[in-house]
Amino acid sequence: MKIGTNNEKAFTLVEMILAIGVAAIVLVAVNAVLFTALHLREVTTDVVDASTPVDQTFTFLRRDLQCVVTPTNGTSKFLSGSFKVGTVNSTGNSEPVAAEMFTATGALSQSAPWADIQRVTYGLKNSTDGSGRRDLYRSVTRNLLSISTLDVTDQLMLSGVASVKFSCFDGARWNDTWDTSDVTSLNTNLPLAVRVEIRLAGADKTMEPIQLVVPIDSMARTNMVLSSMTGS
Repeated sequence: MKIGTNNEKAFTLVEMILAIGVAAIVLVAVNAVLFTALHLREVTTDVVDASTPVDQTFTFLRRDLQCVVTPTNGTSKFLSGSFKVGTVNSTGNSEPVAAEMFTATGALSQSAPWADIQRVTYGLKNSTDGSGRRDLYRSVTRNLLSISTLDVTDQLMLSGVASVKFSCFDGARWNDTWDTSDVTSLNTNLPLAVRVEIRLAGADKTMEPIQLVVPIDSMARTNMVLSSMTGS
């Protein structure tokens, strides 16, 4: 009687343990990569969400400053006005604002009986959510010919702002104040450029504030009398 032999091959216990160990190492590596990717995605999303309001605010600021109209220099003219930077007491605003300008950024429509020139101010106001924070508001006045109380529309630009600062460049240095409404003022023309610095609430005080610089293309006013050397 012959005894048969089993020639079928199978994995040994050691081979099974090694295979499971290798698979476990691969799964740990894949899990680590996936966790890192998800964390990076969350961080990127938070950064994009945080930067979107700032980008929108700078878009409004840049457009308002680039379209600013020639100041009146203390004279009384319609559809124009002064350019002020610093601590400005603006009519229609309960608190001082950081900047007041007249700019040609108003939207024209058949249902709105106003020109494209409007008065725009930027300033901080207390947040309406009761958090005690300060928010950056853009306040717009469309009807510049009103003989009664000005109708001011507040637009929330940025929440949680610690400070906002406007500086004007006169060709030699940056000035923290600028006022074209006074005839005797040294700054009766528009500045050559305006710098806006915004510091968010809760940000590290050692970090530089968010900054925007907008050049202004304007014609300088002069009271010099020009004469011809030819006598003509």
